[in-house]
Amino acid sequence: MVLGFLFVLVGAICGGSFGLPSKFAKKDTPWENLWGPFFFFATILIPVTLGPFAADGLFSTCSAAGWQVLLPVLVFGFLWGLGSMTLGMSFAFIGLSLAYAINYGAQIATGSMVPMLLHHADQIPTARGYVVLAGVAVCLVGVVVAGRAGILKDRSLKADGPAMPEPEAGGAKKPKMGIGLIIAFISGILCACYAVAFSYGDDVMTVSQKQSGNPVWRSTFVVTALVLWGGAVSSCVYCVVQLTRNGTWKRFLDPGVGRILLLAAVMAVLHDGAILFWGLGAARLGDLGVSVGYAAFMSLAIIVGNVHGFRTGEWKGASRRSIGWIVAGILILIIGVCILGKGNAMPKG
Repeated sequence: MVLGFLFVLVGAICGGSFGLPSKFAKKDTPWENLWGPFFFFATILIPVTLGPFAADGLFSTCSAAGWQVLLPVLVFGFLWGLGSMTLGMSFAFIGLSLAYAINYGAQIATGSMVPMLLHHADQIPTARGYVVLAGVAVCLVGVVVAGRAGILKDRSLKADGPAMPEPEAGGAKKPKMGIGLIIAFISGILCACYAVAFSYGDDVMTVSQKQSGNPVWRSTFVVTALVLWGGAVSSCVYCVVQLTRNGTWKRFLDPGVGRILLLAAVMAVLHDGAILFWGLGAARLGDLGVSVGYAAFMSLAIIVGNVHGFRTGEWKGASRRSIGWIVAGILILIIGVCILGKGNAMPKG
């Protein structure tokens, strides 16, 4: 279990860091010119080129498993990719801090509870299940507190600086706050479909172990690749549409495009490292590994992301009140992860 949580921690460090390279892109770089290559590298290039080395017989395993086994993983992977797109929309509607708070809260609730309800519902009305649920609840409180800190930070920075125009989605009139809140919540549910997809990967891992002799830790690469390929359909298609609609294909010929592609590649490596190490950790945390591992992963990723925020000056000039809230949120998230670890270590009810 200790090794499992260690892998989850490494994944969270990667997950909380993968967006950091985007800060070094030029401000006039169109969104799709950075994130389009990122999604291509993360969901297609890396799994296709490195996957066969990570897991023997990657493609033969997929062929032998059959569509009935592969389809749930691919479908929920597709929904995960769709969630990544709608998260970007919610940024423009309600701002980063509030969007992240709602999205991450919905992710933790959905990514931890749905796999448990689908595959281990018998564990819920037990002492172990109650402790795990308590850990999830504490993590949700931590997310709310961290989200409140982000809102207070934005308010204090706006009060001290010049007024900035509100961002709009695709140049259209900004919708009501309620619509933005709904989009952020739905995006969180869709993003959490990665955990649901992985929870359907046991049969795929079994085929990988029997047919190619892969140990458990290598067979997780097969499931990871499948989820990424499902996400490629929604994420890459969306970016192609945006590149075409905005006429930004030609920006790939501009001077300095190599820097943009390098940043996208680094982001992709960190992103895939995050979900890979999370998968390795979840596979070692027992029958509730997906549920416990996802809540712990998201909570730790929030902490890592905020540490990077402090390091890069995002909180410079923020009010003491907002800093107090974020410190409290981080402490609550740490407590929540500890409770999840305790619950996961308890015997089955």
